Amino acid sequence: MVARRLAARRNESLLDMLTIERSASAPIHRQLYDSLRAKILSGDIKPNTRVPATRALAQNLGISRNTVLATYDALLAEGYLESRLGSGTWVATLPSDAVRSRNAVVRAKTPSLSRRGEVMVSQPRDRTIPNRIAFHPGYPEIKSFPFATWARLLKRHARYAHEDLYGYHWVAGHPRLRAAIAEYLRVSRSVECEPDHVVVVNGTQAALDILARLLIDDGDVCWIEEPGYLGAHSAIRSAGGRPVPLPVLPGGWSLEDDNRAAPRLIFVTPSCQWPLGYVMRMEERLRLLQIAERHDAWVVEDDYDSEYRFRGRPIPAMQGLDKSGRVIYMGTFAKTLFPSLRIGFIVVPPQLTQGLKRVVSNTAHYPPLLLQVALADFMDEGFFASHLKRMRKLYAGRQKFFIEQSRAHLAEWLTIAESDAGMQLVGHLKKPLDDLELLSAAQHQGVDFSPLSRQYSHLPRQHGAIFGYAGIDEKATRIGIAALKAAFIEISR
Repeated sequence: MVARRLAARRNESLLDMLTIERSASAPIHRQLYDSLRAKILSGDIKPNTRVPATRALAQNLGISRNTVLATYDALLAEGYLESRLGSGTWVATLPSDAVRSRNAVVRAKTPSLSRRGEVMVSQPRDRTIPNRIAFHPGYPEIKSFPFATWARLLKRHARYAHEDLYGYHWVAGHPRLRAAIAEYLRVSRSVECEPDHVVVVNGTQAALDILARLLIDDGDVCWIEEPGYLGAHSAIRSAGGRPVPLPVLPGGWSLEDDNRAAPRLIFVTPSCQWPLGYVMRMEERLRLLQIAERHDAWVVEDDYDSEYRFRGRPIPAMQGLDKSGRVIYMGTFAKTLFPSLRIGFIVVPPQLTQGLKRVVSNTAHYPPLLLQVALADFMDEGFFASHLKRMRKLYAGRQKFFIEQSRAHLAEWLTIAESDAGMQLVGHLKKPLDDLELLSAAQHQGVDFSPLSRQYSHLPRQHGAIFGYAGIDEKATRIGIAALKAAFIEISR
């Protein structure tokens, strides 16, 4: 029954795709033949798609049924269509070299990209691959999320057509969600803010894109941690900024360097440094704020993974120490709830509030209000706090198990230390191996991770593997570790 409904919808779409120009010089049967053949070859009409019945297509186009019959006969004879006994006419499966995507058509000359566009498309990206999620960093536990509760909260608001949820209201975020975020940050992260200082956006990368465009001019120097977050580096370069490395070493952040150019902006992840997992000491935080004040620079604090701390007391956010109104705080619900929610937030000093709201409005970097009010309920009614509490306990156990399995089976190649916070661990290679070659071998085994070398842009690259352990259970961990061992054996040969 479901298959029939899907086939019917595809037929309706196909009817809409085909048109006839009665004023054209080409005969109607030729127009229909050319149109169908072109859409099959371009891939617009997929193989194994049932084409509309001749009577339905003729009626839809306002032409003779005999014209449609003649067209189908010609396409059947040439192998573009095939007739299946008792089930109609279908698009045939053609050789792969016969079907070309419209995007693959080579044009003699195309307009060039802008210089900024060239920079944007040249930036590396780190992404998950379907069916290879195991060990990719930043991926939370999805199966344990209370989807029944989430669905109930969505339904609560979706069933009524509230104008404030379905219009162009609240581009800076729904007031209830901004209030819930502000309260949560005050209590859990010692962030100094009012709801009006909170701006809701489409996740971390949207926040970085907005801030880079708002704060950076062409050529402005931006200090960014190295190794550090690729997304921040890309946003800065795409906005015309000049990233300058702020080295992060086992001993801490290298803040003092007379040869480093004065910054316009400083990007840091002090609560759980990406990707190394270090926590910035209090004296380093205070020193960084002094440096920013001396150079009249903005500080962007990405409070990455601050919710997950397994030992000791959490260190408050750096924003709460700021007395000069230059720290911009940002966070996301992608790691605490689920990535596809695409809801993040920025806490800005009062002098930036109105300007940032205008930028968000102009860029449309804001998530649907229906999701925002459901999330506000999720927080206000205690479900968010309960979920975080469960995940902290779960992730602490999964980190311990991952380290045990790694040390038992991968000790020949990797050194892995436990971490007090975060959702990932860094494995440092003991042998002179290339982590990109390791990634290729691991993906061949069905496992994914993030190479450490990709997180370097200026300093000598260190090779290793960033492993996310939070989103996979013990059974999947065992399988993944065994696959990694096979990958190590493969490249060691």
